Amino acid sequence: MTELPELSGKVAVITGASRGIGYGVAEALLARGDRVCITGRNEDALKEAVEALGADRVIGVAGKAHDEAHQAVVVERTMEAFGRVDYLVNNAGTNPVFGPIADLDLNVARKVFETNVISALGFAQKTWHAWQKEHGGAIVNIASLAGISASPFIGAYGVSKAAMVNLTLQLAHEFAPGVRVNSIAPAVVKTKFAAALYEGREAEAAASYPLARLGVPSDIGGAAAFLTSDQSEWITGQTLVVDGGILLNAGVA
Repeated sequence: MTELPELSGKVAVITGASRGIGYGVAEALLARGDRVCITGRNEDALKEAVEALGADRVIGVAGKAHDEAHQAVVVERTMEAFGRVDYLVNNAGTNPVFGPIADLDLNVARKVFETNVISALGFAQKTWHAWQKEHGGAIVNIASLAGISASPFIGAYGVSKAAMVNLTLQLAHEFAPGVRVNSIAPAVVKTKFAAALYEGREAEAAASYPLARLGVPSDIGGAAAFLTSDQSEWITGQTLVVDGGILLNAGVA
């Protein structure tokens, strides 16, 4: 762990942050002096992440993102530990199925939406009532490139991420002017979650990207840090595509 800067006075809740994109976001916010609460399903992995990030500025609350009781505990614990919740980064997500959406088990579709969309709304409601309604802040929803384009074989995931993009618009409108709400739509980022999309063929997967590489968690961490900073104080309701230029290939013969 590197030496951390002076405290900024700001506090963030980051869901799904024991590894991958969420962990990268936590690193970016800690690097500017924020304190954070991270969540994740696996308690052991979460404890390891807290220790690695710095237990003096990080707390972890284990649980399932779509569980309303867990959401309430996360916000309560954050308020108890740090006294405020300025930022919420909704990163928790799932994609348990690969195949045509025409054959999708609807119970699986419900699970995808519960975790990817309903949980984000639940956390947004709770941080709003606990702190942001009176004091302001910012929310960043981690969507996906799959939510703004067709996504063969991960259709349910793509539809859920499209819903995240629209949820961003609804919250941005309703929570203004005090709370800004934006989303990030990454392409493939090198995480365990996305490993099936590149593992064993990374060079081939990266070759189609104009910037000649896949994303890494710090790419999304940097974007989230920007969207929760004063430098973005006139930006709300937007989806920032962070994709290494892959959308530039759309429509190219």
